[in-house]
Amino acid sequence: MHTNYYFLRQLAPALEALLTGLRFVECFSQDRDEVVLVFAQAKGKQNYYKPFYIKAVLRPDFSGLLFPQTVQRARNNSVDLFEEVTNSLPGQEEVQGNSDETVEANRPGRAVIGVRSFLNERCLAILLEDKYTMLFKFFGNRPNLLAFHENTVTDLFNQKLLTDRQLVLDALDRPIDQSWEAFEKAGYDHRKLFPTFGKVVNEWLNEQAVNNTLTTPEAKWTLIQQTLQQLEQPHYYLTKLHHKPTLSLLPLGDIQRELMDPVEAGNRFFITYNGLTAFEHEKGNLLRLLEKRRKRAEALIEINLQRIVDREEGASHEEMGHILMANLHDIPVVSGSKSPETVTLTDFYRDQPITIRLKPDLSPQKNAENYYRKAKNEKIEEDYLTGQITAREEEITLLDRQKADLEAIQTLKELRRYSKQHNLQSDQLANQLASGDTTNLFKEVIIDKFRILIGRNAKNNDLLTQKYAYKEDLWLHARDVAGSHVIVKYQAGKPFPKNVIERAAELAAWYSKRRTDSLCPVIVTPKKYVRKPKGLAEGQVIVDKEDSILVVPRE
Repeated sequence: MHTNYYFLRQLAPALEALLTGLRFVECFSQDRDEVVLVFAQAKGKQNYYKPFYIKAVLRPDFSGLLFPQTVQRARNNSVDLFEEVTNSLPGQEEVQGNSDETVEANRPGRAVIGVRSFLNERCLAILLEDKYTMLFKFFGNRPNLLAFHENTVTDLFNQKLLTDRQLVLDALDRPIDQSWEAFEKAGYDHRKLFPTFGKVVNEWLNEQAVNNTLTTPEAKWTLIQQTLQQLEQPHYYLTKLHHKPTLSLLPLGDIQRELMDPVEAGNRFFITYNGLTAFEHEKGNLLRLLEKRRKRAEALIEINLQRIVDREEGASHEEMGHILMANLHDIPVVSGSKSPETVTLTDFYRDQPITIRLKPDLSPQKNAENYYRKAKNEKIEEDYLTGQITAREEEITLLDRQKADLEAIQTLKELRRYSKQHNLQSDQLANQLASGDTTNLFKEVIIDKFRILIGRNAKNNDLLTQKYAYKEDLWLHARDVAGSHVIVKYQAGKPFPKNVIERAAELAAWYSKRRTDSLCPVIVTPKKYVRKPKGLAEGQVIVDKEDSILVVPRE
């Protein structure tokens, strides 16, 4: 939270008091992701008085500011930056010993006239004379330092961030309607109104809402307003959150120290975070990984429990089959032995009427048999859901034990040995397959609630077809050419819609060597007819029974 929007709002006036009147005399870098700015009272080139240093780290994984007392510039491997801004300017200077005589002298740099933050944006600007501005931009994993002349970017620290050249200084302020009415229109989702809160503030809000059992929108809105007031107060907490040093404006996590000055708070956090040893970094990363997996397992348990509850509400497929068989004589027959689309009968399980949907092209007795078949699949699915819950509960027990083991480890060597022995870094695939979570494993498309999974390469195709696809799923592949395996996941009791099959075939054609063809034949078959005998190369399979469809390749 070092570059959090609310921290920058309070840092700006503190820096303004320290920098106003000083000159921006030098800027250099001696590290790929670090830049040092020097401000001072100056008379003559390299003749500085009372220098003030800002050291900025601008890495994708961490960005922040340090205000050190001294900075030693290396003789080699350092480069001057932003020389257009720090160049010498002509000015009037008195000749020593004669107050009545003045001469033209070189005065380095431009004077600081102010420091400002921006509305709802993570930026900090140092305003200089002659309409120059040095802007620290802390946008996620794209931090940068930019020089502006008036509204136009004149130079960048990270030249690879090409879009930064399009930034307009006056357009950085981002007004957002943060009223109660806007909160209502946003469906009471505060994140749409306050994107600058970030993970720490949102975690604080969730924790407060749970602890105080806040359920109504009005109560949540009151909490948000109270939190905004706290964020504007000069209290800074150096805390540890999720095993990581954090600078927070809210009393959250394992608080190590409370500070009142934003410059001192920024310094202490910067030193603490960047002073972590390799052991502390790796241990914290592993503990966060275990906690992430635990939350995922808890979420999957909740999802599967809800599925079981949803299935138990109302009549089951087996009960509807029994009700149909017990009331065959009451079901009207339409055109021969066909059935109506719906029929209302007496539910003798609950002693109330029940409306049951029927397939008109089947007889009442065949409809009952269809419900019995669904009941069999329902039992299989219920057993699967129960098994998933048990597996996730066992996973949570294992994760808790591993977390306790990690917390007790005190050396890097022991930590790495434990991680390797327990496969902590590489068991993500097994967990994803066991949980049904395919995030980042395969390309995924959702069409009418049907999941379409696409293999990324030959090895990934084998993983998709052999490990993740089940016999009821639909398997597709462009005919006679190399390409991705495509799977449409089966949904119990639901036929594959024609538009879903066609879309999956278009994707199979696109992710194949026939991408540029005007039309492409695509194999379509249930996965149970796809097999991989020993000896076949990665991605190769044998299809025992197939249909085909002709489509236009489309991404």
